[in-house]
Amino acid sequence: MSSKLLLRIAAIIMLLHTVGHSMAAFSWKTDVPPVISQVILDMQSHHFNFMGRSVSMALFYEGYGFTMIFVLLMVAIWLWLLAGNTDVPLAYRMLVVLFLFLVAQSAIEFYYFFPFAAAFSFISAVLSGIALLKMRRR
Repeated sequence: MSSKLLLRIAAIIMLLHTVGHSMAAFSWKTDVPPVISQVILDMQSHHFNFMGRSVSMALFYEGYGFTMIFVLLMVAIWLWLLAGNTDVPLAYRMLVVLFLFLVAQSAIEFYYFFPFAAAFSFISAVLSGIALLKMRRR
């Protein structure tokens, strides 16, 4: 397989990860067991001042989820764009950084979330790493 195809597959996998994360980010407060519902109510009810604004932990959690949608989408776009420029030295260096990011992201997702979420980032990291090796040989 060419490095271009490997990176395009990695981009599609990250796009699927983005879609899955988006679905979870928009529905994290619905259809939950009573125990989790109580935690969510506690997260929403306790407000504190932060940078001149009254916020809750639920707002931070929600904001983080929405921010990650854009981060995952940006990674998918970068992988797709880098796939078209595998002969450019700058693309190689950018892919090294993106590869390290994906490895770190998959480790964090595995530790803090669950293995299924980490699988998307891990597979994309492996494909990016193989693409890097193929680009290096040229």
